[in-house]
Amino acid sequence: MLVLACGVRWERLFADLEAQLDASAAAELAGEIVERTRIEVGALRLVDRLRATVGHPVRLRCLTAETVAGTLQRVGPDWLLVGEPSNRDAVVSLAAITGVVGLGALSAVEDAGVVAARLDLRYALRCIARDRAGVRITQGDGSAVLGTIDRVGADFVEVAEHPPGEPRRAGAVRQMQTIPIAAIVVVRTS
Repeated sequence: MLVLACGVRWERLFADLEAQLDASAAAELAGEIVERTRIEVGALRLVDRLRATVGHPVRLRCLTAETVAGTLQRVGPDWLLVGEPSNRDAVVSLAAITGVVGLGALSAVEDAGVVAARLDLRYALRCIARDRAGVRITQGDGSAVLGTIDRVGADFVEVAEHPPGEPRRAGAVRQMQTIPIAAIVVVRTS
């Protein structure tokens, strides 16, 4: 009987040591997971968070205190396309965003290739210029220019200013204005 009691104590001792070892390994793994998660989140960019929100409603606050709200339709490397409820599209400069409401829990990291990297804000502005759509360009100082984008350069756009709702015609153009792309906050098509 004495041998049996001694064997039970050894089994309990080994079971206790094994449980301590398992708990230590689980705590070490949990700590490693937390640290890896912290590192991964630290590498995320705002465009990664926005990319996972395409097709969902967002509300963007911009430098000019202007709000752009609607369905996020596309995310470029330095711009967003938002479909507003008024059936207008708004191209928003990523650099002009001061806050976003509506991001989900997910992120979508994309290894941008050479082609995707070229689809910057100038690309979006060239598409608008090609369509000859009337625009309202809000600049960083809060002012707005109404007209049609005629040309998109490396770091500027040239806008033929004319009354909203009218097509760009030589007689309707009041003046030409050149705007640095860095000054653009939001471009709304009409």
